[in-house]
Amino acid sequence: MRSLSGIPYGQSLTYEVPVDLQWGTYWWHSHVGAQYVDGLRAPMIVHPPTEVHAYDEEYTIILSDWYNEQQKVLIKQFMNIYNPTGAEPVPNNAAIYVAQNGSYLPGFAENATMTFVPGKTYRLRIINQSAFAMFYAWLDGHDMTIIEADGTDTEPYAVDHLSLSVAQRYSVLVTAKNDTSTNYVFQALFDSTMFDTVPDDLQLNYTIPVQYSPSAPYGIKETKDTLEMTMDQLLVPTIVEEQLVATRNISLGVYFDTFDDGINRAAFNNITFQLPSTPSLFTELSMGNASNTPRIYGEQTHAYVLQKNEVIDLMIINWDANSHPFHLHGHKYQIVRVAQDVSSNDTTLNPPHTEGAANPMRRDTVVVPAGGAYNVRFVADNPGTWIFHCHIEWHLEAGLAVVFVEAPDEAQQTITIPQVMKDQCATLGIASTGNVAGKNSTSDFSGEAKGPFPQKNGWRPRAIGALAGTILAALFGMGAVVWYAFGGQLDAEDVADEVRREIAAKKDGGLIRRNVVKGWRGMTKKSD
Repeated sequence: MRSLSGIPYGQSLTYEVPVDLQWGTYWWHSHVGAQYVDGLRAPMIVHPPTEVHAYDEEYTIILSDWYNEQQKVLIKQFMNIYNPTGAEPVPNNAAIYVAQNGSYLPGFAENATMTFVPGKTYRLRIINQSAFAMFYAWLDGHDMTIIEADGTDTEPYAVDHLSLSVAQRYSVLVTAKNDTSTNYVFQALFDSTMFDTVPDDLQLNYTIPVQYSPSAPYGIKETKDTLEMTMDQLLVPTIVEEQLVATRNISLGVYFDTFDDGINRAAFNNITFQLPSTPSLFTELSMGNASNTPRIYGEQTHAYVLQKNEVIDLMIINWDANSHPFHLHGHKYQIVRVAQDVSSNDTTLNPPHTEGAANPMRRDTVVVPAGGAYNVRFVADNPGTWIFHCHIEWHLEAGLAVVFVEAPDEAQQTITIPQVMKDQCATLGIASTGNVAGKNSTSDFSGEAKGPFPQKNGWRPRAIGALAGTILAALFGMGAVVWYAFGGQLDAEDVADEVRREIAAKKDGGLIRRNVVKGWRGMTKKSD
């Protein structure tokens, strides 16, 4: 992602991530193009000095979709004028696997096994590392209790099953039975309602064996009559933080439509995100006082400049017909309002904005339902540039993102770009200073991305011209019919002359009639 440059082929970059103030269940992944779709992703578990909840052992369960084709091919098929509805690529399979104590267990899904010892309490860390798919997950025959979401420890919250959209993480506690006569399975089910089509050969349900005894039979696999979204706004963090009082409001409306380039794209407030030529962080750090001006980051970057310690109330209104998982880099936000239907007069579906919550839930990825809205709040206390985006990778590629530029003045005083990163930018031909176009200017933006833009409604000049031509052709046609009706038909000699002309024109196979030169037959096409 163009907050920084990528790492050139054959080179390396060391990331230093402070973990003294954060812990929990995370994952790392590439944000250059859609590379993580091809597998450049993995869990990252951070343990605190003292765990809030006691347990004996833990497993990390990775849920992800899998495509047989590489992401570059899939993006070309998706971002294409021949895909006017914006139908996302449907995965070919799911890649479900398990890690414990820093190592992956052998096998995938039904070929992997989690061993349970009677009476022990297990922490199951569940991560959705997909490109697109949401999963429902549960453990047959066992109770599950949520104790963490996206790195936020919570008070225990019992659930029958979980919903995990892309980038979401949950930890649940499960107490093993004191009986080894039966083995069970952990189930993960694709939410197939997300797919425009469900291929006949697509497996929707996947299982991981949970083994008490190698010789014991497996119980009957459970089915769920209803599957519901996990109500994350009902979770209560163990560390109390009162609801923030907003000092600035930002509203982002989610739209999908065919833009003026003929491609179905995504947009916040009708602006579809395009990568800036210069990484936004480098612009923030190199443009002095001008770094406080959103324009220098590029119109298609859709940047919002936030001043130090502003409290942002971010309202995401989803005008699309599908739900979307929205993720903010560099922050966790408070969930302060959830509306299931922003057009409803029913306050249970569209509640009013309220203040003064004692301890609202905090996480970094929320799922905004179709036709609904989330209000989240965070403090702009982390200088730098942070992208906010839909974590369905195809929708990020389609432009569903904005960039928050935080505290430029402080960033310039506290952040230093390592020389190795500047050198890697040079290797990739990317500017490491200047505005969106790599120029030290507040007015010269030549070279920056322009558009695409939403289509303009109403009659445009080309459409008017086409309509005029159609009307003229219709009038000439009607005139010909009238002329023919009043005796304007050809006589026998006229017909004979026309036939002779047609025969003469076909001596070269009709090529002369199509204005193709006679020598064409002897020519061969040059290779491209």
